[in-house]
Amino acid sequence: MKKILFSAGLALLSTGVFAQTKWNLDASHSNVRFTVSHLVISEVEGSFRKFEGNIAHTKPDFTDAAINFTVDVNSINTDNEGRDKHLKGDDFFNAAQYPQMTFKSTSFKKVSGNKYLLAGIMTIRNVSKPVTFDVTYGGTVKDPWGNTKAGFKAKGSVNRFDYGLKWNTMTEAGGAVVGKDIDIDLKLEFAQAK
Repeated sequence: MKKILFSAGLALLSTGVFAQTKWNLDASHSNVRFTVSHLVISEVEGSFRKFEGNIAHTKPDFTDAAINFTVDVNSINTDNEGRDKHLKGDDFFNAAQYPQMTFKSTSFKKVSGNKYLLAGIMTIRNVSKPVTFDVTYGGTVKDPWGNTKAGFKAKGSVNRFDYGLKWNTMTEAGGAVVGKDIDIDLKLEFAQAK
């Protein structure tokens, strides 16, 4: 009986039932953006120009997906050279000592239809905290060159003080010059590995 079960298990593996599908981020068709309040009355937007990520899963609906993402902190861009330099310094990211932000998923659950909840651990300045993102899965399609692509949009928010991005000056009215909550907006396209 054990021999039969073992043979059946090998047959399932060889037919690809448990085959893992892997995807690599297509950075040229993706973006990583953030927004933070400024002087309480407005918002400043920025982005990171260098990042990479991958997905591995066995289920067609991605619900067992393992997702890894890395951002190059030195690639921050807010369209202001002085501000970018300040953000790279020790008041914020300390990019010289901590050049990368990372994210590693712990779960990817379908909420309904093409809506998912992504949970994971984000590490900034060597501080790791749990975070969640609301994700919309755009679907998969073959591009004109025969590559299979998958698209996702993700939104989330983190408290910068939780990660040691500590700079904080107050306005005359008592509000922070730079808000504590950072809204993250990701538009990501992945290419299936061949």
